[in-house]
Amino acid sequence: MQGSSLLERDAPFNTWQVLARAARRYPQAAAIEHAQRRLSFLDLEGECERMSRAFLALGLRKGDRVAIWAPNSVEWIVAAIGVQAIGGVLVPVNTRLKGKEAGFILRRSGVRLLCTVQEFLGVRYRELIAGESLPALEHIVDLMSDPASGASVTHQELTRAREYVGAHDLADILFTSGTTGEPKGVMSSHAQNIWTFRAWCAAVGLRAGDRYLIVNPFFHTFGYKAGWLACLLEGATILPESVFDASVVMRRIGADRISVLPGPPALFQSMLAHELCGRIDLSSLRLAVTGAASVPPILIQRMRKTLGFQTVLTGYGLTESTGVVTICRHGDSDEKVALTCGAPIPGIEVKCVDDHGQSVLAGEPGEVLVRGPNVMQGYFQDERATAEAIDTDGWLHTGDIGVLDAEGYLRITDRKKDLFIVGGFNCYPAEIEKILSAHPAVAQVAVIGVPDVRLGEVAEAFIVPRAGAQTDAASIIAWCRDNMANYKVPRRVRFLSTLPSTASGKVQKFELRAQVNAAAPLPEV
Repeated sequence: MQGSSLLERDAPFNTWQVLARAARRYPQAAAIEHAQRRLSFLDLEGECERMSRAFLALGLRKGDRVAIWAPNSVEWIVAAIGVQAIGGVLVPVNTRLKGKEAGFILRRSGVRLLCTVQEFLGVRYRELIAGESLPALEHIVDLMSDPASGASVTHQELTRAREYVGAHDLADILFTSGTTGEPKGVMSSHAQNIWTFRAWCAAVGLRAGDRYLIVNPFFHTFGYKAGWLACLLEGATILPESVFDASVVMRRIGADRISVLPGPPALFQSMLAHELCGRIDLSSLRLAVTGAASVPPILIQRMRKTLGFQTVLTGYGLTESTGVVTICRHGDSDEKVALTCGAPIPGIEVKCVDDHGQSVLAGEPGEVLVRGPNVMQGYFQDERATAEAIDTDGWLHTGDIGVLDAEGYLRITDRKKDLFIVGGFNCYPAEIEKILSAHPAVAQVAVIGVPDVRLGEVAEAFIVPRAGAQTDAASIIAWCRDNMANYKVPRRVRFLSTLPSTASGKVQKFELRAQVNAAAPLPEV
């Protein structure tokens, strides 16, 4: 990853260079259209320069971490590029997190500056973290107002700050949940982001002039790197959408002539089930990229036939791989698109290994290992976890179980890590269990993912109450909604007298899954 060969000689070497190149190539073309605003690429360059000056005036220096906790918007992109242009490290924060969850990320990453909004969907983010200990945090900036005047910052100071930003400097830290119950910060460099998503753009066919409706949240790799960064790389127009509403999105497709609409399967299933489907003009749609959950072949067929997509592709990636490992190819059959994750992007190696680390034959299952320029630099300030994830030969151990066929196409069959996916969002039971254990009525808890028609999977919690505690499922779920992101909240709660466990006390979740799958009643308290 550290070699100069990662990027071609004429390629942009950091996020600012990506925007500057787009401004030279497509100066008056629309870079962003949102809420009656239109910014050309040249306009966007000017706005980001103004933001960089403001951050320098606030004392931001190379390597400082800056969090953005806000919905998709023009201001989000301007702030992110403004930070990265002068060497700041972007720390996106999930808008669905509650105060303790966000506080952990802000504290763990040592954020000096937080960019947020006054309110979003009735949530006031500043109030959520009012009681959190955040010793490194110096400034909270309202993205919807001028953060500070950068008038005192000279052109020479701005230029010098930009010149110190190298290709292999840290660009962002994206926090991903883990089996230990505490999120870990995945570090990626400017060069990794640019290399990976230039390859992704080439594979999926994103091109200048495309109109890309970005419903995927900017705090996620899908909305950030495969979203607005990809648009800047190729000269496509960014059309942010802060909340997914099927009727709003379908109307925007016709009104704004949307050509590109990636998202998790649940997004397209909601569109297909909506009353507007078949009654509204969707003829501008060209490209969809989906994944992050199981995709039934009939969904791919209906996306082509009913929604009118010319191309539908699926892929596989994880935050630790800068978001991309494999992608299907144009011309692949509906069955191949639905039942595989595609083949590795050029320059990325993938193999499946047994429990002894030996490669298995084509068609045989094994843990998926990944090696290439896309593999993260490591977990922020966590050498032990980094060493556990990336071996001495540079292979990232994903924890996913997969099968490679004779053509090199990958199919994920299981998860070695105790992970399930809710509507495109990764959920780790250990993290949910850790939060639930703080409930005064909970003595023991086990969480598993169970099938759900709309979201793919949802959480189900099995709780052993404390002696004498009085509670019920509705109260537990309500408490969860106050203390964790809504996609993590268990949809069902069962109270048990004991959890099935081994002699050593380890919960046997396979027994819980087996009983749920068989629809067998569990012993209630």
